[in-house]
Amino acid sequence: MTEGDRERVVLIGKESVGKSAIATGLTGAAPTSENVAGSTITSERYRTDDLEVVDTPGITLEADTRTTREALGRLERVETVVLVVPATDLDRDLADLLPLVRGRTGAVIVTHWDRVTAVDASRGVIADLEADPGVPVVPVDARTLTRVAGDGGVQGGRQRTDPDGAVTAAHPAPAADGRGVLAAIQHAGELPGETAVQAGWRIEPPERTFERPYLGPVASACLLVLPAAIAVWFANTVAGELDPLVGGALEPLIGLAETLPGPLAAVLAGDYGLLSMGPFLFVWALPTMLIFALVMGAYSASGLTMRVTTALHPVMRRVGLTGRDLVRVVMGFGCNVPAVTSTRGCSDCTRCTTISAISFGSACSYQFPATLAVFAAVGMPWLVGPYLAILVATTLIYVRLIAPAEARAAGLAVDRRTFLEWPRPAAILREARRSLASFVATALPVFAGLCVAAALLDYAGALERFGTVLGPAMAAFALPAEAALPVVLAAVRKDGIALLTADSTGVAALSPVEVLVAVYLAGVLLPCLVTAITIAREVSTRFVAAMLVRQAAAASGFALVIAWVGRLLF
Repeated sequence: MTEGDRERVVLIGKESVGKSAIATGLTGAAPTSENVAGSTITSERYRTDDLEVVDTPGITLEADTRTTREALGRLERVETVVLVVPATDLDRDLADLLPLVRGRTGAVIVTHWDRVTAVDASRGVIADLEADPGVPVVPVDARTLTRVAGDGGVQGGRQRTDPDGAVTAAHPAPAADGRGVLAAIQHAGELPGETAVQAGWRIEPPERTFERPYLGPVASACLLVLPAAIAVWFANTVAGELDPLVGGALEPLIGLAETLPGPLAAVLAGDYGLLSMGPFLFVWALPTMLIFALVMGAYSASGLTMRVTTALHPVMRRVGLTGRDLVRVVMGFGCNVPAVTSTRGCSDCTRCTTISAISFGSACSYQFPATLAVFAAVGMPWLVGPYLAILVATTLIYVRLIAPAEARAAGLAVDRRTFLEWPRPAAILREARRSLASFVATALPVFAGLCVAAALLDYAGALERFGTVLGPAMAAFALPAEAALPVVLAAVRKDGIALLTADSTGVAALSPVEVLVAVYLAGVLLPCLVTAITIAREVSTRFVAAMLVRQAAAASGFALVIAWVGRLLF
């Protein structure tokens, strides 16, 4: 079946209203990420033989109105627009979203119906939309929506109202499968710019500990640090045991590869070869990325992400980020690539700052495990606490220095708090799939290419000569000249930090402060090549060039302060 044979439906709504669950329930398909009709907005597309559901990013009016209108303007007029609005905030969402799609052919899906107990007023809103403009309205429980049996075609008919305005028995009972939704799509009407009737309420979720003044930001920050804590636990209890086992299993292959001609042997079995880096990649990097993806997926599926960002937003706004921007920075601890691409949903005035924060302070699934490996090798695993504290503090200072004044404006507000619920496994996997797909499709191929390039450079002696030239500069940071090579290689790929564990670097003889400085400088001086390439694609080569110079200067300054203040104090 060709692309043109599918009926295309575009889901529009704010964040955490159930769009992804609806798309999955209607199609039963896995999403693919694509730009919306050539715009800068990334959508998730769910396809069956005769239906394509486009799940657009959640709209935040204060930040995304212009880009959302750009995306909507690029959509074909023949496509059906489906507004997804929660029953708990029906009036405001309709008032905000209907003007964006005025005159378009569409329908309305009302989610979170189970949160509403008094439905009489919302019946009036539904009757008003269905009666005058003729717009179908379907209440659903997005969490339990199931695909229509058979070929996914439209079954049933459009839900209507009686002449006196009373809603038929189909309301307020939510649809259990896709019949009502597909029928509404088939009988879509012209969307108005506003409604004449209002429900008259706004149902707020109960306040939690992490939303209380003063205590809330601290508790929320702890929740965001939890994935890193789990990664540390994994590194200390699991990865350290698996690493020698996986390395031992690969030894016969490495031995065989060493008998090959020089360059090929270096690419496969050298210090930076594909086989040599196998244990690090599959024992440390990939599991760390999965830990972050699954925990952040659980946060998102439960509604916790929105609640945490709401609590942290007032604090983050003072340094030039929003609460949502901070979540994207934390995503970078799993993999910088999906974190950078997710900034397409940022405000124009915070996107570049968020990207810079990811580049500077998000210790990705290559960097963070390598850092843990160094601390473990020198017998100082407790350094992970001071390391994370310094990384967070210097990142916040760096962001505050580079953020434009408008990024600290009060107008960049978090839209609303969300209800919390126990995350379903399917929802967690759906949220985590995006990070995993980006890691496998983008990060791994580039990683393999970098392995080949680094192995050939090492075979030619270029890396060692480069490290020797930079060796004297290490004295400024009170580090031995041998530390230059890991710093240089970490600028290309972050697992180069692990070279600090080699006996030739003399790291075992360094003090805790010197180990901390070496790891910090290697990790923060420059983003890895994968991240730099991704940012160039997302923004521009000129922006990347300026960012590299700025980041190198800031990282060097912070490292100098840490080195010499630490020497004075300790």
